Amino acid sequence: MPLRARIMNAALTGQRLVKQAQVRIHNHFTDHSQMSTEAEIPRELPGDEPDDVLFNNIYGVRTIELNRPKKLNSLNGSMARKIIPRLKEWEKSQLANVVIIKGAGRAFCAGGDVAALAQQNTQGPKGQEESTEYFGLEYQLDHLVATYSKPYVAFMDGITMGGGVGLSVHAPFRIATEKTVFAMPETTIGFFPDVGGTFFLPRLDGQIGTYLALTSEQLKGPNVFYNGIATHYIDSTSLPDLEARLAELHFRDTASLPDRLSIINATISEFSTGIPHNTPLQLSGAIRSAIDAVFSPAHSPDLPSILASLDALSSSSPAVQDWASKTRATILERSPTSVLVTLRAMREGARWSIAEAFQREHRIAARFMRHPDFVEGVSARLIRKPAERPRWRPERIEEVDPRTVDEFFEGGEEEGSRRLALLTSGPGADYTTYPHRWIGLPAERDVEARVREARGTKEEVVRYFVREGRGKQGVREKVEEILERKTRASGDGSLEWIA
Repeated sequence: MPLRARIMNAALTGQRLVKQAQVRIHNHFTDHSQMSTEAEIPRELPGDEPDDVLFNNIYGVRTIELNRPKKLNSLNGSMARKIIPRLKEWEKSQLANVVIIKGAGRAFCAGGDVAALAQQNTQGPKGQEESTEYFGLEYQLDHLVATYSKPYVAFMDGITMGGGVGLSVHAPFRIATEKTVFAMPETTIGFFPDVGGTFFLPRLDGQIGTYLALTSEQLKGPNVFYNGIATHYIDSTSLPDLEARLAELHFRDTASLPDRLSIINATISEFSTGIPHNTPLQLSGAIRSAIDAVFSPAHSPDLPSILASLDALSSSSPAVQDWASKTRATILERSPTSVLVTLRAMREGARWSIAEAFQREHRIAARFMRHPDFVEGVSARLIRKPAERPRWRPERIEEVDPRTVDEFFEGGEEEGSRRLALLTSGPGADYTTYPHRWIGLPAERDVEARVREARGTKEEVVRYFVREGRGKQGVREKVEEILERKTRASGDGSLEWIA
């Protein structure tokens, strides 16, 4: 077990971070008065599986264990109807200090149970409406996680995709392990990156989010941490000890949420035993630069120009050529309608608030439930044996009518009561920037701001972020990679940012 002494002064040693967090929370939580009426808390229905979610109390910790290991813990309505009431109950309990969510078996959660939804959609409008209702329930749960008023820790141990991302990525603490496999694979099944993907993906560094959304590229282990999807990386064997340590924490009754987050952050960091030295960075160097250039709205305003930009990399280094060729082929294999809707959602989602993102995603999902590509994609990939390549309608990007894409985004504030009602209202129910962003590794925009402001040397910039992160694992490596790719040294050694 790690030493406990360090945690006793966490609230003091993290005072600067706590104050910064309080300012961010004040600045970024916006008025919720324009949001729809708060939804009713769902209850279990006859026929819901009895043990698909397990709950436990360990002193001050409340645990949620997704328990469908044979289905890779795929989320369904039965599970959501169990989790939501518990979260609301614990939110009011003075005995519940920390919520931990985890999965049984080799997956945290591999996504939503889309096979059941696709089969439901074949029943016509009634089945499609029921599928839409499921997405509404899922998004209500995800928004509750994103705005939860108590510390929430996600153990992303194993496969974490689609619906599993919605249960974890909006939380203040997201722990990756050597077993973590992250992806947003929706375009492979004729859908789009939902569960708040239109909010979190555009806010990742550079154009990583758009790249991951269009290609469904997987990130594994430490790369989930380095790219800002996880806030911490620890070995999976340490998770039980970490859970036990979190259960022992005691907070003052007057401790603010930022105070509590700071203490938990220091506790988790005690279990960080290092990142394997042989771990290659998946998105770095020349390939990362190519991602930012190819998927930039300024450089490639639409999908045809993205494909043309990938073609233009044929004279680059062999590694970039290979990446560009595979990326282009991958995009062309996806549902043409899905990739066009996804690209637009990534561009527009950068301006949406967290509540607006879920409400707009609900409308987009409803439209996909009526589109043939969803049923075809899920059937071809997951239901028909052996799996086969889907037959998209239409088959080519140039055959998709722009008006079809527009239909996915129709309806906005004027829809009023038709907007998805969410489970959280009032202060903290909406924001445009994650209020707990300070917990993870520095974002590229943070490094850019420091370089432009301080005009220091490489080592000075690195030391600044290591000090601000109180020696947090991974800070040095990430900042050095950014500086290598995005700066050059002037004659006196000070760094200049390369636009």
